[in-house]
Amino acid sequence: MYSVREAQAPLRARYKADPSSAAVIDRARSAPHELADPFHAVVLPQGSSDGLIVATHAGHGGPHDGPTPGDVLCAALGCCYELTIRMVANLIGLELTLLEVRVEGDVDLRGSLGVPAVPVGFQKMRVVTRVVVRDGGPPEIERLLRTAQQCCVVYQTLRAGVAVEHSVVE
Repeated sequence: MYSVREAQAPLRARYKADPSSAAVIDRARSAPHELADPFHAVVLPQGSSDGLIVATHAGHGGPHDGPTPGDVLCAALGCCYELTIRMVANLIGLELTLLEVRVEGDVDLRGSLGVPAVPVGFQKMRVVTRVVVRDGGPPEIERLLRTAQQCCVVYQTLRAGVAVEHSVVE
């Protein structure tokens, strides 16, 4: 059986002794792709050698023949939240018998097409979670999800917002 507590114990001790060792940098980069194609890009998340082909949304004139950047953002939230739920359940001794996370985001595409006074970006996101735990009910599930929401990096980043710096290199 996997134990989050055992896996994290040495990390917690190290981070307590040296808080700066807990600071990490996650990364992704674009990968070479046909530059004449304005509707597709390839992104390589850190640790992956397989590129993810991302497509432009049909509402922007693209073919929408693959996940869009918005879909990838929804996926980032969904997978981060699911992994956090799994780890928290393991830590507090709950056995999951069902777990499904769905994420939806509302975007008015007119904003990214330059229509004045229409905001660019997601106006709202929804996370819908189906979870069942063995020998547990609503109080245990509420505690699990509340703790997972507090600990989920992507969830908290989206809720709080984050500064984005930009630079150009030659």
